Amino acid sequence: MAETLFRPRFGQVREPKTPVNPGRGLAAVIDFVTAGRIRPVFFLAVVGLLFFLPGFFNIPPIDRDEARFAQATKQMVETGDFVDIRFQDEVRYKKPVGIYWLQAASVETARALGLPRAQIRIWLYRVPSLIGAIGAVLLTYWAALAFVTRRSAVLAGLIMCSSVLLGVEARLAKTDAMLLLTVAAAMGALARIYLSWQRGEDPEHPSWIHPAIFWTALAGGILLKGPLILMFVGLTIITVAIFDRSAAWLWRLRPIWGLMWMLVLVLPWFVAIFLRAGDTFFADSIGGDMLSKLAAQESHGAPPGTYLLLFWITFWPGAPLAGLAAPAIWRARREPAVQFLLAWLIPSWIVFELVLTKLPHYVLPLYPAIAILSVMAIERRMLSISWLRRGAAWWFAIPALTLILAVIATITLTRQPVFLAWPFAAVALIFGLFAWWLYDDNRAEQSFLNAVAAAMFLSLAVYGIIVSALTPLFPSPEVARALRNVVCVGPKAAAAGYHEPSLVFMTGTSTLLTDGSGAADFLSHGSCRFALVESRSERAFAQRAEAIGLRYNVATRIDGYNFSQGKWISIAIFRSEGTY
Repeated sequence: MAETLFRPRFGQVREPKTPVNPGRGLAAVIDFVTAGRIRPVFFLAVVGLLFFLPGFFNIPPIDRDEARFAQATKQMVETGDFVDIRFQDEVRYKKPVGIYWLQAASVETARALGLPRAQIRIWLYRVPSLIGAIGAVLLTYWAALAFVTRRSAVLAGLIMCSSVLLGVEARLAKTDAMLLLTVAAAMGALARIYLSWQRGEDPEHPSWIHPAIFWTALAGGILLKGPLILMFVGLTIITVAIFDRSAAWLWRLRPIWGLMWMLVLVLPWFVAIFLRAGDTFFADSIGGDMLSKLAAQESHGAPPGTYLLLFWITFWPGAPLAGLAAPAIWRARREPAVQFLLAWLIPSWIVFELVLTKLPHYVLPLYPAIAILSVMAIERRMLSISWLRRGAAWWFAIPALTLILAVIATITLTRQPVFLAWPFAAVALIFGLFAWWLYDDNRAEQSFLNAVAAAMFLSLAVYGIIVSALTPLFPSPEVARALRNVVCVGPKAAAAGYHEPSLVFMTGTSTLLTDGSGAADFLSHGSCRFALVESRSERAFAQRAEAIGLRYNVATRIDGYNFSQGKWISIAIFRSEGTY
């Protein structure tokens, strides 16, 4: 009563206002989600779709790896041969068959449902990557439950969901998102078995579930990318065994039965490809692809430390959080849970840093360990409050830098500023600013949730609008569209000077990749033939055409930018008028 009577009137003394913080509302969403056991799964799946679907359907085939994978799968579907792996007439024995089977299943399902031109819809070949990315997010959540509370496990899933690198891989028809799924499954099962042994649990009837998940995941990883998954698992086991001076817990994996089960899953195809091609597959995949990465393969060499530098971009927005957590995590490195996660992370990371060939996606299977370590630090309130707090500015810096570069790219390539993306960009910047300004040790979760929201709007702007608008970066679909509009039946094409795999995927497996004179010869051998000649090959084409008396005209000309080679190109589509 006294407080009521003597309260200042008319706002003479105002209570300080709490700053607006959208993270509180986002934290309330997490409160609701973590109130049930099934809700986190649906929540992370929906958030994954929101992150990964923008641009998924309308970004054209990306050269070169995605288009190579898709074309090899397309040839499997065309020929009905699901054992051999080929790009046109050449064998493609760099990776096992797993991803090709998954992509073929997606395309065949779409064809059975009546989807027209299913074989040249690149998004169908990306479906396994989308499933792999969402599955990896959910399995990161499942693996994290062995270490942290349900709330923190959801945050670990959000870190993976919003990471730049996984967002890229979810939209590419390649192996890496599915490989991440298998590694997360194997390591989640391995962690549960290891931690139960550390706790002294000795069940009378041990479950077969975790060993079954572990060995099945290993088989899937081998069929996707060969023995790489064995490196992640093997280095983790060896490191933990050295520190514990014991590997007795490995018997809980049921290694004899598990190894037999794994071989049952992987051997049939390896036997089939051996019967088909002898030891060529093993020589090309292990010797020609895997071991050659010890040198600088395909001009992708880089010095040690490259992955550490790339990490601040590829793991954004989780990267600042990981940096803030690093000192406290290192202090807790003797704890069994932290020790296991560091054993998953550090040895394999060192291997990748030492190998000369470096591509950003190589370290993707190590990111779930970093995500779980980061949320473990949040849960224990172990985040650093020293000078490392300045790293929170990175939550705002990445959207700002990305959008500046995107505007420059769109104006340079299309002469259009793509205004539709600007509202999404503005919201991303605002959330990034909140994440930066409001960070402190007690509100780390809210700041990170703001950063996740920034990442989502950034994904909508970049993938959903900006990349799709950069049509000069994708000349192959324009060439294929021009060929579809011709009046003759069954057009055939030869390409000179522009040999990107996306062109073969879009224009047909029979497309001849040749030089300028070869394109002229091709054009002279029949009707309804077209020569796709890049400007640098036009002189050789014209000289050969004159030599053989070929008459031709220019159906159209397509200008673009070949980002695989880093140069502007101009492709003339020539059609024969006969000879004289």
